[in-house]
Amino acid sequence: MTTQTATTVTTTTTSAAPARALNLSRTTATAARVLRQLRHDPRTIVLLLLIPCLMLVLLRYVFDGSPRTFDNIGASLLGIFPLITMFLVTSIATLRERTSGTLERLLAMPLGKADLIAGYALAFGILAIIQSALATGLAVWFLGLDVTGSPWLLLLVALLDALLGTALGLFVSAFAASEFQAVQFMPAVIFPQLLLCGLFTPRANMHPALEAISDALPMSYAVDGMNEVLHHTDMTATFVRDILIVAGCALLVLALGAATLRRRTA
Repeated sequence: MTTQTATTVTTTTTSAAPARALNLSRTTATAARVLRQLRHDPRTIVLLLLIPCLMLVLLRYVFDGSPRTFDNIGASLLGIFPLITMFLVTSIATLRERTSGTLERLLAMPLGKADLIAGYALAFGILAIIQSALATGLAVWFLGLDVTGSPWLLLLVALLDALLGTALGLFVSAFAASEFQAVQFMPAVIFPQLLLCGLFTPRANMHPALEAISDALPMSYAVDGMNEVLHHTDMTATFVRDILIVAGCALLVLALGAATLRRRTA
């Protein structure tokens, strides 16, 4: 009798937990909870908001005797730095939720995986806006980054790069069993893109096989978009293509993150 009752309860619980559609109120509540937690973590705030700015200042004075060099690579790094920092913080923060059991408790409530991923993306997206605005304003108005196009377009690309880093961090956190493993994903996910994005040499000068691989990596289009703003006064068709690809990759990776999200680490 007890076994039959337990089976009935299990069946009822399983059937009562269908896939939940994305809900705005649950998403915003999740985002608010994440922001409250981050408010009490000053080290994470420093990493997110100040480290990209400090790296840009360091880069500017490394090339103090060659300001044109800073102009050539500063815009690209303006998008790369936010991507890297958002990737690190998001992957570790999400993994911490799962290993502590918080994620399992949340998903036992009327909260779907899509709500959780969207809430995290919204919370870190707000921080990405602040981070990108600080870095762009610092580079253009204080460090003298010389761009032909509008600084607002630089800000747009930097923001999309930060959102892409957030999406990648949420995705890879599903495959890590510890915070150390989450950091270990960085050489596999970020470094190849960094080497092949065209920052160190034009992608057209690479071996054809590497050029083909770089064409499939989103960071390549982020760097291309920054270079379009650097050299053109108006928004070009290439720029529109680049930002659409980066935004599309971010949405795709977020969807994959929701599909692969686990309640807890095995």
